[in-house]
Parts: sequence; structure tokens; C-alpha cells
Amino acid sequence: MGDKGRILLAATGWDTDFWLAEFAAKAPAREVVLAPDGDVDPSIDYAVVWKQPPGLLSRLPNLKAIFSLGAGVDHVFNDPTVPDVPIVRVVSPDLTTRMSEYVVWQVLDHHRRGPCYRAQQAAHVWSEDKNQCAAADITVGMMGLGELGRDAAAKLRAIGYSLSGWSRTARSIDGISCHSGAEGLADFLASADIFVVLLPLTGDTTGILDATLFCQMSKRGPLGAPVLINAGRGGLQNEADILAALDDGTLSAATLDVFCKEPLDRDSPFWSHPKVTVTPHCAGASIPSSLIGPMIAQMDAHDRGADLANLVDRSAGY
Repeated sequence: MGDKGRILLAATGWDTDFWLAEFAAKAPAREVVLAPDGDVDPSIDYAVVWKQPPGLLSRLPNLKAIFSLGAGVDHVFNDPTVPDVPIVRVVSPDLTTRMSEYVVWQVLDHHRRGPCYRAQQAAHVWSEDKNQCAAADITVGMMGLGELGRDAAAKLRAIGYSLSGWSRTARSIDGISCHSGAEGLADFLASADIFVVLLPLTGDTTGILDATLFCQMSKRGPLGAPVLINAGRGGLQNEADILAALDDGTLSAATLDVFCKEPLDRDSPFWSHPKVTVTPHCAGASIPSSLIGPMIAQMDAHDRGADLANLVDRSAGY
């Protein structure tokens, strides 16, 4: 056992062996456990979690902070008994880069008509297309201008896309036409051709991707009907409304990395819909080797009296 406080690792649905091995390498002075000792365990100082079982953290009376293993923290708040201690969001250059790679990949794929050409290949059809527009002719709308949204926007701007953005509170970001709040949503939706969703899941954003929102999106751009890319959270989307919008032409295409229920049911219509690209919640993977070092550094600094960074605003939910 290490000579520092213990860490609880609670990662539902993940292979914890990889995380335990990385903790052992990066924090040999801290013991990492997968479950508390008994009904109440005062020996645990920190909890590192992903979809922890409800009531688990309330059994740790000396808990100093909770670290989320994913970019979102709604899974933490799904536990109504979560203790009133600081919650730390994961901020990692590796995770941010992975998310930006995903966003750039999917924006380019839709812009350059990847789904169309894959369908033509499957049908053995050669059909030349001489009317493809340039990146500068397309505006990408970023729904969510946090760490991930800003980085993805910067990389898209470097390619040549115009950028528009929407967030809960007002922001000023070089190269992005920023909109905010309920009063700015309509103008934002009218401003873009491809919409990338990286919003946190909160009470205000649950189900925000619905028919009412889709009908306000611009249909005047070079792609015709807008494209939806959701790499945020599954709870943001009304999945019946997405399917209906694709079927009636309100949306021209969608890439979905997240779903209300995961894994996606084998009989879900999303799998075979010709206008949908499905990816298995892989846009921004949490990799132990890139996340554990910064977590341990924060714990060690906090034990010495330093403030924690990247704290969740409980009132905002992220």
C-alpha cells in the first residue's frame, strides 16, 4: 500500500486493467481500489469515475474531489447522492486533438460528398461531379464553444471554412461569428451549412436537437439542406425527430457518434439509413496514458494546498 491517500476507480463498462496499470506506473505512492472497504470508507481521498453506481461516492466521508474520466460530467450528476465536493473535468491535449480530428474528418467527408461516392462505389456507378464547392463557401456552425469546440473550430478555420458558433453565455473568439443564449440561437441556426454539436448535457440542452431546431437551420447554402454532426452526448438528440428530418429533407445527412442508448440497438434504423454515418462513441477517446499523469499531478498539488483546475460549475452542470 502506498503512503498517500487511496484512490477509488469506478469506471462502469470500461476495462479497468489498463487504468490500474497506468495508475501503478504513474502513482506508485497511491493505492488504487475498485470498491470501498465496507459501508463507509474514510481512507479514500479521491474518486476517478465514469458512470459510477448511484450511492457509491456518498460512502466516502473524506473524499476531497471527483475526477471525471470523460469530457462530459452528466454521468456524475446522474447519482442524486453525489457528495458536495469539487468535480474536475478532464482536459487533455490528447483528448482534444482526437475530438478535433474526428470533427475535421466528418466535416470534410460531408463537404466532399463522401457518403455519395461510397454509395456510387457500392453500386458500381461512375458519375463525375465537377461542381464541388470550396471550403471557403461553407460555414460550419459549432454548437458548444468550450475547450473541444474552440480547438475544432481553429483547425477547421485553418482549412478555409467560415465559422459560426453558439454557446450558453456570450463569447468573443477570433475568427468565429459568436452567438449566445436563447436570443442568439435563431441567428446562429440561420448562419451555417454543417452543424457540429459539442454541447454538454444539462437540463437546458437535453433533447435540444429536435424538429423545432432543425426547421430553423439554413437551407440556402451550397449543400442544400444542412448536415448534423453530433459528437457531444446522446441525450442532446431527439432521435425520432432526426430520422424524420432526414426522411423529409429537412436534414441532408447526419453523423452520430453518440446515442440515447449505448451500445446502439442492433435493430436501430440508424444502422441502415442511407443518410446516416454511425460511429461507436469513439470521437474523443479517453486514453489512460494521457489522462492519469495530469490527474495525479492535480491530486499531489491539491494535497499541498493548491487549487484544483478545470472545475465543474455545479449550477451550470458542466
